[in-house]
Amino acid sequence: MISIVTDSTSDLTLEEQQQHAIVSVPLYVLFGGQMYKDGLEITPADIFKGLREGKKTPSTSQPSPAEFAQAYSRALETADEVLSVHISGQLSGTVGSARLAAQDFGGKVTVLDSHTTAMGLGMQAIRAAQMGREGRSMAEIVTALERVQANAVIRFTVDTLDFLRMNGRIGGAAALLGGLLNIKPILAVRGGKVDAAGRARGAKKAQADIVQFARDYAQQHGPVRASFICTDGGEATLEEMRATLAGSGIEDFGNHKFGAVIATHAGPGTYGLALEPLN
Repeated sequence: MISIVTDSTSDLTLEEQQQHAIVSVPLYVLFGGQMYKDGLEITPADIFKGLREGKKTPSTSQPSPAEFAQAYSRALETADEVLSVHISGQLSGTVGSARLAAQDFGGKVTVLDSHTTAMGLGMQAIRAAQMGREGRSMAEIVTALERVQANAVIRFTVDTLDFLRMNGRIGGAAALLGGLLNIKPILAVRGGKVDAAGRARGAKKAQADIVQFARDYAQQHGPVRASFICTDGGEATLEEMRATLAGSGIEDFGNHKFGAVIATHAGPGTYGLALEPLN
């Protein structure tokens, strides 16, 4: 039996974690002089409210190797092996912390960089859990995830690039995109990092860009699935996109909210799609 461990940037709901027996190790948000566990002790709403009240921009940090070791020990009480799949190593030190912890488990723990985040990571974790229940081997699961990673992408837009720029997730030159009047930046997570992927004049054009990208993606890759992702307040936009994409040959993986760590870097008004091939 193979147990799956991931981290809180996967944005999996508690119900999804329980349904698929996935263990999520929380990252941390440092805000207002206190350290909070992502998904357990702080929400994006807490962060945005604090910023409006004048608090300094929060920072984030990965779990310690000891926290991963504790998760692995518990998982191995009922499993033979653990697959630990995490946020891109180009965005966080989380996967490095997991690898340090895995060294003490005699090869029973395999750590994999997802080369993505949010529900791009979440869908990989669920795929791995489903394959594990089917009796697939660790090598088969890792090969399948690496095949998905080669073509998976998150396409999204933000209200401002200031959050990504301040936290070092996108370069200063790209941040100029967001300073142009009524220009909405289009961004992508692929190959493990955040890249500028275009720009649109106004929110409706940005939404249309993401929808058209999803259609083109489905035509290129065959059967695909999409998770619709946003910070607080983006639910109506996600519902519009879901309705527009109905019948496009895209499996609807539902709406998911960004957690506090992702919201810290993306800021309010962020929404988009995580896309991956089904096969």
